[in-house]
Amino acid sequence: VEVKIEVVIPEKERSKEEMSPNGKASPLIYKVNGTARHYHLEEHPVASNPYHNPKDVVEASVCHVKDLENGQMREVDLGCGKALLIKESGEFHAMGHKCPHYGAPLVKGVLSKGRVRCPWHGACFNISTGDIEDFPGLDSLPRFQVKIEKEKVYIRASKQALQTQRRTKMMAKCISLSNYNLSSTNVLIIGAGAAGLVCAETLRQEGFSDRIVMCTMDRHLPYDRPKLSKSMDSHPEQIALRPKEFFCTYDIEVLTEMQVAAVDVKSKIAVFKDGFKMEYNKLLIATGNTPKTLSCKGKEMENVFNIRTPEDANRVVKLATSKNVVIVGASFLGMEVAAYLAERAHSVSLVELEHVPFKKFFGERVGRAVMKMFENNRVKFYMQTEVSELREQEGKLKEVVLKSGKVLRADVCVVGVGAVPATGFLKQSGINIDSKGFIVVNKMMQTNIPGVFAAGDAVTFPLALRNNKKVNVPHWQMAHMHGRIAALNMLAHGTEISTVPYLWTAMFGKSIRYAGHGEGFDDVVIQGDLDELKFVAFYTKSDEVVAVASMNYDPIVSKVAEVLAAGRTIRKRDVEAFPWAPWETPHCTVVFLSFRTGDMSWLTGKGS
Repeated sequence: VEVKIEVVIPEKERSKEEMSPNGKASPLIYKVNGTARHYHLEEHPVASNPYHNPKDVVEASVCHVKDLENGQMREVDLGCGKALLIKESGEFHAMGHKCPHYGAPLVKGVLSKGRVRCPWHGACFNISTGDIEDFPGLDSLPRFQVKIEKEKVYIRASKQALQTQRRTKMMAKCISLSNYNLSSTNVLIIGAGAAGLVCAETLRQEGFSDRIVMCTMDRHLPYDRPKLSKSMDSHPEQIALRPKEFFCTYDIEVLTEMQVAAVDVKSKIAVFKDGFKMEYNKLLIATGNTPKTLSCKGKEMENVFNIRTPEDANRVVKLATSKNVVIVGASFLGMEVAAYLAERAHSVSLVELEHVPFKKFFGERVGRAVMKMFENNRVKFYMQTEVSELREQEGKLKEVVLKSGKVLRADVCVVGVGAVPATGFLKQSGINIDSKGFIVVNKMMQTNIPGVFAAGDAVTFPLALRNNKKVNVPHWQMAHMHGRIAALNMLAHGTEISTVPYLWTAMFGKSIRYAGHGEGFDDVVIQGDLDELKFVAFYTKSDEVVAVASMNYDPIVSKVAEVLAAGRTIRKRDVEAFPWAPWETPHCTVVFLSFRTGDMSWLTGKGS
């Protein structure tokens, strides 16, 4: 049996071929809260044959149908590019083989119930359509058609699709942008991070053709904020989430260096700091958080930084090269900055109140292992103390004085002591804010005010994974999902959020991956070798596994994420039952069969 793979246009894109007599896409009707609105799909000509250019087509035999069992994936080479071949429930599927987010090989990911989860950062893709179903990342995968002839598998695909390995979903455009009042918009998005951008894109993907305005205090278009501490010398254009042309093409307006000072929810008006006012119909608040600053003497002097923008990160790298750096706070940001600067600076010192980094998040044992890795890379820790004074010489930082009495030489100081939600401008708005300043939303990302939604780091929302407990999850992946759910419910879809938190941190070329929500964990079950930095840590509360972290054990975190996403419970006794890593044993199938009654199939590579 041969399997052939051809690029297939998804249903939403195929509708573009239903042309009106004037050669343009026929106008469709979209109802928003009962109001009929017309919209056009993006008007690019689409040929009925996706392979209208024979020179752009490649076809190759890749395997025999019996070469793949159900539930298996294989990366296949077509000569000018690769595809991911999948067999599930007796059917073959094929699509791009790299995750569009950071290029992870999806063949090393997790296949479960019609979707593939990325082994690195947890993004999920539907194997039938290639559409992205969970984040991070913005693009979907190209999907290729599979045909079987004479028990062989063939792939026929566009060379361009094989090379790009990504697909932007169909989007609508604004019908008559020129007719709008500049001080009025249908959708106003305050904040241009992941949540805001995904909200805007989702609205367009769902056919929304009215005006969308995003505003941000930043001077740049939306960018990959996690890279500010992981790749500090990146320039804004290198980490942009979308090019400028994208926003022009899909009529998503972005107002940069614009700060909202107040919101009048009764009149549906946002008031900007410069006095400009904008009316809205739907509002998304995705303002993120504001870094905490030091409260000691000298905190305002030159060369003391909170990493908030690409310029901040670039400036720190330039000033720190061959100089003395002090980092205050062993947070994710603080630790990532320390790791990045360790090889560039003359010295890196890290000051922290706790006695172990990441203790509250990863637990003491994992924290100590990470601390040892940093010490082996010339980072000096000063634990269980804090800064009492910053001393200057000729207006520039010279020394950091600790409450312990220690004085550290410092040319640069980076502060990473946490953040607070950027919601101060909402205090008199009537929008429900909790005691910590977080915006309270429901499962549809709606606030207590009709038509007002909130998303990202500034919200608390019901997490299904923890019995709908209201939590704040300031993760990049979660911000993406918040934005999508908010957009769908602006369009009255009634969609509730149901996703597993997923994050990662990168230090010295190694990554810790994490899934779940371990807040309040009471025990940690560790398998593997912490000294070798090859381990899996299961975080438990009572008898239930609530989160997992790993280093050098891909794709275990993605496997656990899929189990939790399916609503299944992993018991503490289940993970304690394995004093070895069953996914690495040579007789994995035997292990699976032996423990099948314990429902441990999710851990094994075979039989699951």
